[in-house]
Amino acid sequence: MPESSVPASDIQLVNVMFVHTIPETGRLLPSASQWNAIELDFNLLPRSSSSSNSHDYSIPSPYSKSYDYDIVIADKKHFKRFLYGLVALILVIIAIVLLVNLLPHKQKHRGPSKNLSLAINQALMFFDAQKSGLYPRNSPVKFRGDSGIQDGSSSNPPVNLVGGFYDSGNNVKFTFTTAYTITLLSWSVIEYQEKFAYIDELDHVKNIIKWGTDYLLKAFVYSNPTSSTVLYSQVGSTGSDISCWQRPEDMNNPRPVSVCSSMDSDLAGEIIAALSAASIVFKEDNSYSKSLVEAAEKLFQAVSVDDPGHRPRTYTADHVCGGGAAKFYNSSGYQDELVWGGTWLSFATGNTTYLAYATNRFREADQDQIISEKGLFYWNNKIAATAVLMTRLRFFKDPGYPYEAALGNSSKNTDFLMCSYLSDKTFKKTPGGLIILRPEYGQQLQFAATASFLSKLYSDYLKLLRKTGSSCDTQGFSLQMLQKFSLSQVNYILGDNPMKMSYVVGFGDHYPTKVHHRSASIPWDGQYHSCPEGDRWLYSKDPNPNVLLGAMVGGPDQSDNFFDDRNKPEFTEPTISSNAGLVAALIGHYELPDSLDLGINQTGIFDKIILTASTP
Repeated sequence: MPESSVPASDIQLVNVMFVHTIPETGRLLPSASQWNAIELDFNLLPRSSSSSNSHDYSIPSPYSKSYDYDIVIADKKHFKRFLYGLVALILVIIAIVLLVNLLPHKQKHRGPSKNLSLAINQALMFFDAQKSGLYPRNSPVKFRGDSGIQDGSSSNPPVNLVGGFYDSGNNVKFTFTTAYTITLLSWSVIEYQEKFAYIDELDHVKNIIKWGTDYLLKAFVYSNPTSSTVLYSQVGSTGSDISCWQRPEDMNNPRPVSVCSSMDSDLAGEIIAALSAASIVFKEDNSYSKSLVEAAEKLFQAVSVDDPGHRPRTYTADHVCGGGAAKFYNSSGYQDELVWGGTWLSFATGNTTYLAYATNRFREADQDQIISEKGLFYWNNKIAATAVLMTRLRFFKDPGYPYEAALGNSSKNTDFLMCSYLSDKTFKKTPGGLIILRPEYGQQLQFAATASFLSKLYSDYLKLLRKTGSSCDTQGFSLQMLQKFSLSQVNYILGDNPMKMSYVVGFGDHYPTKVHHRSASIPWDGQYHSCPEGDRWLYSKDPNPNVLLGAMVGGPDQSDNFFDDRNKPEFTEPTISSNAGLVAALIGHYELPDSLDLGINQTGIFDKIILTASTP
């Protein structure tokens, strides 16, 4: 007992010799040695009258060669106070411990545990593998070469359509999905440029975007608003190029070109959006950025001309333009692309004419959606994404009158979108947690990826505004709820699913090896392989000889089941449009070392917008 515990005057020591040493276990050890054995007998309990003044040595000590300490409490009042104080102190400590452990804690957001920088690098490499034309000699993908170098030559008149991207596992180039892909990649760079730069992928992604915009600049020929503007929607046949299992480098069959006009409004609107968004990405390259903006404005002028003979339509409704594409990318409307394109063009130019066009038509475009499309953001529907963009404008560069009503409605739409992601009543989820946004359609990962991107982006907007959440009618959501949902979709894609499979090829230890992809499945052996020879590889049960790094496949069914089968494209085929959503979701969730730095360029997207005071 420490000397300060009880006054020395209150303690009497009798026959002091030695006591047992106490090991680390705290157990007294018997010992026969007086040098290493010390024993204590604190006689704190009352003694009998016969032994109150003397010790009874007829009762031997229980310890060998030991003597007892007798501690006599001279002042019991002080000792009782000491005991009561000690007990009270122990009770206070126990209470504090219980409170700390039992009271609800504020949950700290857990960031991603995956190696997202590696996943982003690989996801971008997929676009390198999809490049058509004169193949870059410094490409990290070594099983690709020059291909499609005569594309456009069979058109009447001939046109240079060399370049661009093959859409998926086939050898067809679709302008519509290429433009959507470039728009989405550009958006992710505009928002998270700092993150791309930090992981040394900024030049990489900008190279991919430029490869796409260089092609899009070739994909339409502008005459003037009163005469026909020509757009090219497709290179390659959805018949022979689909049925022939052949590497693009071995193609020697005719490559037909599909020709459209400015009345094919969805195609035109998506090209406008892509060129406009990319112009912001390349704003430091003034000459190239200007060329993109000028092309976008010319096409917008052609598509929005006020002429009785100009009748807008979807590009797939025009058999000559999109008859072949309708089998794969059938467009359900054009209003969303026109609003989408107008919004991006207003950001790229600062011209409020385009903003007025977009805000005036947003409500009509929203109502034009088919019910099964509501809440989806993908190549066919841009309403949800446009609402997020307009909400961004309202939050950080509110232009006021006469746009506040439309921007306010878009903000409400965005809140409803987020609530729909979180509510099982709106969208179901697989047992493993993958959101099912379009039940009657396969390849659910593409929808989950863009839902992850939009929800992460919106949560970042709210965080910048120092908001803890938002609401829609009677339902509310917190930032933690939104971030948890968004991250869960990324983690599912990267391997946190019942199959324990990463659906991004090359990422992790277990991923699809029989991807539905011509270049990946045929050996890069310097030999020519005909279409019939290619069937051998299509139906082979062996893994692909070439690893298509970064390709996000179609994904599992609604029960989380996945079949790694090259001949089942609904499970194993990747596309450039779905991979664009993957890149956007991944970069959104990548965390910079400073956890408070969201990596968002809050005002860069609005550099061209100059507000002038106006009143109703």
